[in-house]
Amino acid sequence: MISVRMDKWLWAARFFKTRSLAARACELGRIQSHNQPAKAARDVRIGDMLRITNDGGDFEVEVLLLSDIRGPASVAQTLYRETEASSELRQKVAAERKAMRQFEELPAARPSKRDRRRIIQFRGRG
Repeated sequence: MISVRMDKWLWAARFFKTRSLAARACELGRIQSHNQPAKAARDVRIGDMLRITNDGGDFEVEVLLLSDIRGPASVAQTLYRETEASSELRQKVAAERKAMRQFEELPAARPSKRDRRRIIQFRGRG
């Protein structure tokens, strides 16, 4: 196997739950290959540097192995190597997010029925 489609590899490496989510991320420009936006059908080869933005954070990875089937997480982690700068940045962002929770003001009680109606009205669903 010389190359694999971008969306298949992202799915197999467990960056996204489904292939359609991986393809959608490519459409939105959240996947970059060699600092250029990558389409879902673009070929991934061993040695490629990818920048991936998803709910888990921003990843900068080097492709080590190719796979077009989704296996266990332990196997998926062998498909790529995350750069040290990327992992440090993600850990720093996670620590900042955790620290911000200390300053978050939580409500004293559940919203009343009147409060819920106001929340729904404010969000524009009612």
